[in-house]
Amino acid sequence: MARKPTARSEFVMFDVFYVDGSQRSNRKVDASLLGGLDGDEPAKAAIEEQDRVISEKSGMPPLEIKTLKRSGK
Repeated sequence: MARKPTARSEFVMFDVFYVDGSQRSNRKVDASLLGGLDGDEPAKAAIEEQDRVISEKSGMPPLEIKTLKRSGK
């Protein structure tokens, strides 16, 4: 029997630069959050939320984001 097609999520990858000079590459953000009048601004909030979850698990404070840009640009 044929399988039902699954909903396909599209992601946009970002390079994140932190205030302390460190960098993380290829951070995934759901493409449905981006675009419109805000452009890539919602990506910062999504990545900050990811960092918060990671910091809770690691016990280390989250880093402050300085800038971000789409990977490969």
